[in-house]
Amino acid sequence: MNEHDDPMEKVAESPFARVGKAPEDWRHLLIKACWTLLYMSYLYYAVDDLRSGRHSALAVQLGWIGLAAFVAGYFYLVLAPRPEGYAPRRTALLAGLFVLAVTLTLTMGGAWTVLLVYVSISSGVMLPLKWSLRSVPFVSLTVFVLGTVEHAATVEVLMLVLPTFLGGAAMIAVMQMGRTMRELREARATVAHLAANEERLRLARDLHDLLGHSLSLITLKSELAGRMLPEHPEKAAQQVADIEKVSRQALVDVREAVSGFRRPTLEAELAGARTALAAAGIAVDLAKAPARHPDLAPDTEGALAWALREAVTNVVRHSGARRCEVTIAEQGDELCLTVADDGHGPSGPYGNGLTGLTERLALADGRLETGPARGGGFRLRACVPLSRRAASRPPTLSV
Repeated sequence: MNEHDDPMEKVAESPFARVGKAPEDWRHLLIKACWTLLYMSYLYYAVDDLRSGRHSALAVQLGWIGLAAFVAGYFYLVLAPRPEGYAPRRTALLAGLFVLAVTLTLTMGGAWTVLLVYVSISSGVMLPLKWSLRSVPFVSLTVFVLGTVEHAATVEVLMLVLPTFLGGAAMIAVMQMGRTMRELREARATVAHLAANEERLRLARDLHDLLGHSLSLITLKSELAGRMLPEHPEKAAQQVADIEKVSRQALVDVREAVSGFRRPTLEAELAGARTALAAAGIAVDLAKAPARHPDLAPDTEGALAWALREAVTNVVRHSGARRCEVTIAEQGDELCLTVADDGHGPSGPYGNGLTGLTERLALADGRLETGPARGGGFRLRACVPLSRRAASRPPTLSV
């Protein structure tokens, strides 16, 4: 067996555990027939009664016919293919077997009460849970009443009531266990599907943020190199070298993102923001943006760093701004990053970048706010919670 296989799942799918399931092939049919024939041993009491000579010839003939009809109906319930869920015809047949068993008991004698054992077991298997929880006690009570009517000894009545009730209850428990195991397998498949979707979303967010920033910077530096090439080949060569450096770093970042190890830092993203904005000809003010904070956890710092990268990428690609200001400051128990520019702002709803950023911040218990900046332009604010490691120490920012 494969090391990743679930042994409980194997048991649930084995032929011996397929209680309440129609046989799928001849092997399952043979196994079910053998188990069913084993349970037929209870019919000894009814057959012995027919052979005892206590009844007339007509009563014996009718008894054999009734017994054959009961066994045929029971075998049909156990072995015949059937649809999933509630089956009205099978429920009607089960009710018919109950009526037939009661009739034979009242007309032929107390030995025929054993037929109700099969009715109880079939009820536990065939009926929905809320019905079987009522039918099994009802059939057991019927056995007790019939035993009393037939003036059977107390021991004999108990010997019939107990198998009737315990057999039906055991089948209810087995069926419920099967339902629970199926639900657990379905739940596990759903969790695996959700995990795969979450991983795809994570990878999509990472690749969008990584490649959007890096490709924007490559495009800007390529344009600069093209303009410098005729008159300033040395400066153009420097831009080409920067393009190579950015491309190599983008390749490393993509590999780390695919492996799930990518966690940017504020220090690195602030340096990248300075380079990207300068290359785009946008004046940047980072005086109020310290690179570290003592109470900022690594995960929340990563979310804030992603926010900075996405905000700067949008400023470079879409804003048409001439100036951009980045600030990082405490607000209560949160650390908020604010990126404001003097551009024309967004012209439509959120794109993939801001949508992915909102999801990424939510995973770190953070939030995203966007809107017009003071004096025009666009402002993005990302806030994440701080983890206070030392309550007695006043919060300080260090560069």
